[in-house]
Amino acid sequence: MQINQTIPDMKLEVFHENEIKKVNLSDYRNKWLIVFFYPADFTFVCPTELKEMASHYPEFQKENAEVLSISTDTVFAHKAWHSSSKTISEIKFPMGADPAGKICKEFGTYIEEGADEGLSLRGTFIIDPDGVLKAIEINNNDIGRSASELFRKLQAAIFTRKNGGEVCPASWVPGKKTLKPGLDLVGKI
Repeated sequence: MQINQTIPDMKLEVFHENEIKKVNLSDYRNKWLIVFFYPADFTFVCPTELKEMASHYPEFQKENAEVLSISTDTVFAHKAWHSSSKTISEIKFPMGADPAGKICKEFGTYIEEGADEGLSLRGTFIIDPDGVLKAIEINNNDIGRSASELFRKLQAAIFTRKNGGEVCPASWVPGKKTLKPGLDLVGKI
């Protein structure tokens, strides 16, 4: 996957709202989509990230964004984890299953070799309402991510989509000054 590339449509099963459902990535068109890959259910770092995403989920929804977490576990593993873990039971967003690793491979997060073979790296992708990839972050599995920083990146992507020609400087948040390339001089920053 490359920035500004339209993502291909892919089918997957999700565990969502206590149901197992089949969805297509195209089902999320007309809203922002955060695809949030993680290695596996019943692990150590993953529940900390998923809990943090769950606590920020209403903020993402207010920005017309859906969060879709994906691991190489089955939907049945997601259901069992959701049922047995107080932390994971707080998740309200769809939990996608990619047991064959097809979606992970397409997004470039699949680990082909080594001790973690068959798992995904921690990958985060922001996709706009037209299905165009706007941001990628891929971490080694021993480095957790920040839902707050992801939300800030989403807000910046929304702003630049609405305000063509303006760009967001480092650590930009809504209400702060943006830049207009060609008009703002680097020395003034």
